[in-house]
Amino acid sequence: MFKKITKFPDNFLWGGATAANQIEGAYLADGKGLTTIDLMPTGPKRNQVSMGNLDSFGPEEGEFYPSHEAINFYHRYKEDIALFAEMGFKSFRMSVSWARIFPNGDDLEPNEAGLKFYDDVFDELLKYDIEPVVTICHFDLPVSLAKNYGGWKNRKMVSLFERYAKILFDRYKNKVKYWMTFNEINMLLHLPYTGAGIVFEEGEDKQQVLYQAAHHELVASALAVKACHEMIPDAMIGCMLAAGNAYPYSSNPEDYWEVMKMERDSYFLIDVQSKGEYPGYAKRFFIENGIELQLEPEDLELLRKHTVDYIGFSYYSSRCTSADPEILKNFTDGNVFGSVINPYLETSEWGWTIDPKGMRITCNQLYDRYNKPLFIVENGLGAQDILLVNNTVEDDYRIDYLDRHFAEIAEAIQDGIDIMGYTSWGPIDLVSNGTGEMKKRYGYIYVDRNNDGSGTLRRIKKKSFHWYKEVIAKNGAQYFQK
Repeated sequence: MFKKITKFPDNFLWGGATAANQIEGAYLADGKGLTTIDLMPTGPKRNQVSMGNLDSFGPEEGEFYPSHEAINFYHRYKEDIALFAEMGFKSFRMSVSWARIFPNGDDLEPNEAGLKFYDDVFDELLKYDIEPVVTICHFDLPVSLAKNYGGWKNRKMVSLFERYAKILFDRYKNKVKYWMTFNEINMLLHLPYTGAGIVFEEGEDKQQVLYQAAHHELVASALAVKACHEMIPDAMIGCMLAAGNAYPYSSNPEDYWEVMKMERDSYFLIDVQSKGEYPGYAKRFFIENGIELQLEPEDLELLRKHTVDYIGFSYYSSRCTSADPEILKNFTDGNVFGSVINPYLETSEWGWTIDPKGMRITCNQLYDRYNKPLFIVENGLGAQDILLVNNTVEDDYRIDYLDRHFAEIAEAIQDGIDIMGYTSWGPIDLVSNGTGEMKKRYGYIYVDRNNDGSGTLRRIKKKSFHWYKEVIAKNGAQYFQK
């Protein structure tokens, strides 16, 4: 009666994922405006800026801003896309820089040079039958909107985002079938400036500010979904969250309750985008914390009617937590989402838990919760690769990491989960969003660039390049041969 699943779907979207601010460079080229990420320096200030505790509305002398040149994809996209095509990519997840289209965010007319750049990139991808998967806003806000409006604190951002999204849908309706509204939307609750262009003012109620900003992004997302469905009926538009399952440190029910709270913190915004309403636990949280959302009359109806088509998510690591204050002393913040050290799992060089089984668990949790197609749009291992004298990188550790995660994705597919595709994070080395470093490398392609911006930017294939090419060529068949 039931047929065994023995392969990845025939139309599975293998590929890689990037963000405009981490690869493009050319930060003021052809009329582009400054973005919030363009003003995030390397070094100790970066985290304080990300958290919204320190404003950064203009460049400061003596600071290094890695996004200004990044890896110069803006001028080298043809070379890079050719390498992606050589690996056999079926899709390429990328983002559009809002400030290339509207340099100040609220300009009366879009910047034609910026629109043409993305036309050219999409054309180059389609030449190789690579589907663009486009994030409308990936931690990349025109800095004028942060400075003059307060970022997503301000309700005016909703209409500005809607106008920006409609410009993209109209311009690229014949080139882009897969869209996402906000990258890792839940990140705004943890890195307010990165996720929402928010700088806190003296005496502000931070929780009130954050959840009001989150509501604005949710309404803006619903309006973008509505516009996409109307303007490109055959397109799919999804949400995107920073995901990762959590484990209780012990079998103590209090530990398990802490896990539920931790996971709801991640799922809250996606619950709204996917189900169309605020969940009961969120309403209770608002009441008990004195948070009063300012709603327009049509907001709840917009959220209800215009839910996403699929769930995009990043998965790098799982987490662990406890209700025991003594256990919590072993809490580590190697990742933005902190965790109690899990004694059963290893960690990366940056302290991120390596948990392939967590990929399968996360896929099952998300599919059980939403019953919508999933798209794994970020996953990978950041490591300090060494370029050898024979111009290669023997990154067997990356191959091992991905190999174990692919095996668990295959298990999730056999569990009956509808997974649209997989785009590993950073198929080409790029600037780290968290630290601004280049030495934290994820790619199959090495880029000759150092933390201080020095280097030739030469592209070099790593060992993993050839390995991933074979995985795609076989459509992952090796993971079903048991």
